[in-house]
Amino acid sequence: MSFLQYKPPKTLRILFIIHYAPLLLIITIGPQSVLFNFMNLFHDPLFSIVTGLIIFLLGSILYFKWEWFWHKTYHGQLVTTGIFQYIRHPHYTSLLIIGYGLALFFNSIPALIIATIAIPIMMISIIDEEQYLLEQYGADYQLFMKKTPWRMIPKLF
Repeated sequence: MSFLQYKPPKTLRILFIIHYAPLLLIITIGPQSVLFNFMNLFHDPLFSIVTGLIIFLLGSILYFKWEWFWHKTYHGQLVTTGIFQYIRHPHYTSLLIIGYGLALFFNSIPALIIATIAIPIMMISIIDEEQYLLEQYGADYQLFMKKTPWRMIPKLF
């Protein structure tokens, strides 16, 4: 099966929608905090904007590195090389970093709350997704889990 023929199961597609929803909310709510000067994190937003931009860019770099590596490498098999040597779900990690970067960039408390709410949602989704991956790849995925114990953040989760 070629990469272009691969279609993720419908349940997996729903999970991706759930994972992108917090980013869409942050992008929608964040600028409103700026426009209406409402529920800002800091009185002087310069620190927040600069820090948020740096974090957003780091998350974006991680996301695009993962995306490029995934499209180049994945052909229906279990991928355990590249960034997957360090964390099993770099896609989720990059989305969280981007979300926090945007929340800081917009200097927005509501956006920061949404980014924080996304953490347990993604943790639960990862645990569910890993059940699917265990069914799909069996002993190979169990070995991968032992070699790469961290799901999203090394030494934390």
